Amino acid sequence: MTKKFTVVDEGFTCSVCFAEVPVLGYTSRDHCNACLCSIHVDNNPGDRQNECRGVLRPIGLELNKKGRQIVYKCEKCGTKKKNIAADDDNGELIIELSAKPLTED
Repeated sequence: MTKKFTVVDEGFTCSVCFAEVPVLGYTSRDHCNACLCSIHVDNNPGDRQNECRGVLRPIGLELNKKGRQIVYKCEKCGTKKKNIAADDDNGELIIELSAKPLTED
């Protein structure tokens, strides 16, 4: 049986905005804190087993029992995913996302 969550907290250079993204320090870093984009690399969080490698663009924000979750859509394959917003995420972009209605497309 494989684990559903693998902790991978690494810094990286964002391939979308080229910001230097630091280690998060309290859980896995899974998106750029500057532009909020991510890369579609995981099937389960942290496994790095997905071969798509498309850009996951933030399309909205959901508030639920897990807190603020950024909703993403992959530009390459169309998959939608959610990631918990990090404490150091760009606050202005989080506010912009919260004003966008989520659609089913």
